[in-house]
Amino acid sequence: MGEKGVRLLKTPEHHGYNLAFSPFNPDLIAVAAAQNFGLMGGGRLFILSVGSGDELSSVGWDGGGLLDVAWSENAANVIVTADGNGSLQVWDTSHPQSPVGVYREHTKDVCSVSWSQTRDLHHVVSASWDSTIKIWDMNHKHSLRTLTVGESLVYEAVWSPHIPGCMASVSGDGALRIWNSRGTSNKVSVSVGVSEGEVLTCDWCKYNQNIIATADTHRDIRGWDLRNTTQPIFVLTGHNYPPRRIKFSSFLESQLASVSYDFTTRIWDYKLSSPLVHCYENHQELHISPNSSPPTPKQNLGL
Repeated sequence: MGEKGVRLLKTPEHHGYNLAFSPFNPDLIAVAAAQNFGLMGGGRLFILSVGSGDELSSVGWDGGGLLDVAWSENAANVIVTADGNGSLQVWDTSHPQSPVGVYREHTKDVCSVSWSQTRDLHHVVSASWDSTIKIWDMNHKHSLRTLTVGESLVYEAVWSPHIPGCMASVSGDGALRIWNSRGTSNKVSVSVGVSEGEVLTCDWCKYNQNIIATADTHRDIRGWDLRNTTQPIFVLTGHNYPPRRIKFSSFLESQLASVSYDFTTRIWDYKLSSPLVHCYENHQELHISPNSSPPTPKQNLGL
């Protein structure tokens, strides 16, 4: 154990880039990792037990560092990862020796993958530095749709946990975009200029379909009500460097976690007069990703 209440899980010889709790077993997490901070070398997918801290399995990927990971919402053993060379990999954890599928369409780093959470739509969305967002059915070799975001790097795209086919993306042009993948048009449904800097990450509130948070290179975390985006409903400040990822709690509507290039994980509650609930300082290198377990038991993790 590290700081009080914090369990340390290790990814030997690899730097963790993102993690995800299994939606079927809250004791399991998948970690996408890379050698040399993803600048060179290969990647590795780790499956870890939160309770014991043990590594249950790991498998290497020579195609580049793994930058993101997401569990399937309809198959307990299936995971999708993304790498720094533009490809996605699908893994079966019951036979993890090699991916069961590799999907190559992006031309630059794939920074984000998200598996649809509404259970009636089994699609994956990927976001890349090649200025595109792609929607995939993992049963098909090619993407179903490609959405373009001008010439800006796309840092993250996330499915809404409430509205089937709805997703949000953030990018280097300072915009938050809302897309409807079930429509016939590839045009954005809503576009909001949320920062004068680059917007690095976003996440949907788990309890209110209209609330979404963003974080940018100006170090601010802002909350938005999509019914009226003229100004944010909250602004959280305190990080010394930009947040790398943010994640709303699975348990409390107004609570979210952030991890930052300042090596900290911070827990916030935007409804409190002093919104910073806790600051963890366990890391000594770049801090990449937070996550919250599915409802029960209550756990938060950060890389």
